[in-house]
Amino acid sequence: MGLVNWRGLWTLYEKEVRRFLNVFTQTLLAPMVTTLLFLAIFTLALGRSVQQVAGVSYAEFLAPGLIMMAMVQNAFANTSSSIVIAKVQGNIVDMLMPPLSPAELTLGIAGGGLSRGLLVGLVVGLAMWVFVPVAIHDPVFVLFHAANASLMLALLGMVGGIWAEKFDHIAAVTNFVITPLSFLSGTFYSIERLPENWHFIALFNPFFYMIDGFRYGFIGHADGSLLTGVLVVLGVNLGLWILTHRMLATGYRLKA
Repeated sequence: MGLVNWRGLWTLYEKEVRRFLNVFTQTLLAPMVTTLLFLAIFTLALGRSVQQVAGVSYAEFLAPGLIMMAMVQNAFANTSSSIVIAKVQGNIVDMLMPPLSPAELTLGIAGGGLSRGLLVGLVVGLAMWVFVPVAIHDPVFVLFHAANASLMLALLGMVGGIWAEKFDHIAAVTNFVITPLSFLSGTFYSIERLPENWHFIALFNPFFYMIDGFRYGFIGHADGSLLTGVLVVLGVNLGLWILTHRMLATGYRLKA
């Protein structure tokens, strides 16, 4: 095996991926339909009054933010539900007993969430391309922010799943953390239009940086500093990785 239990790590990752692929209508098709509905509602409601944002049509400005929102929400849902279901059903021991280190557990479970986020982004992006002339300005920024944003929410989902004792707790994290940060991140608007005080507050939202960098990869315009965004995303991921690893290593709310 060496320093890494590659077979065990791959088995855990494969289990996480198969778990969401077995119900692809719920995990892949449903986010696509929901995101297209968001696109239709906002473009019909605001498309005529807001002709252009950042030099492109409102639909072109909106599309990357909606794709990103679908990715991160599904990455969070994948890892949080995996852990909470195992705890509620009493089979979390099946995840803890195999010869896998905390780092391997973190990588395997988060990898499943990352894969679901990227796959949802691909499906939603292809569906949206039919209605919006989406073009890629910088593929490096698109791939970097897609991968790191999905990883960020996958790790956050693990933290939430480990902390939660029932599904109501995860719903609380979604309603009071994920959704507000997503909607206040500039998904539906440019933060340049915000009052000065609110603009300043928006710069402290890590979700803003992952959406702003991702959107830059499509339309070539960013509301904030791209370098700051890269550093914030990497820093948050590092912090969440350390926290998740520590929770698994100590067995916080996992071991009796």
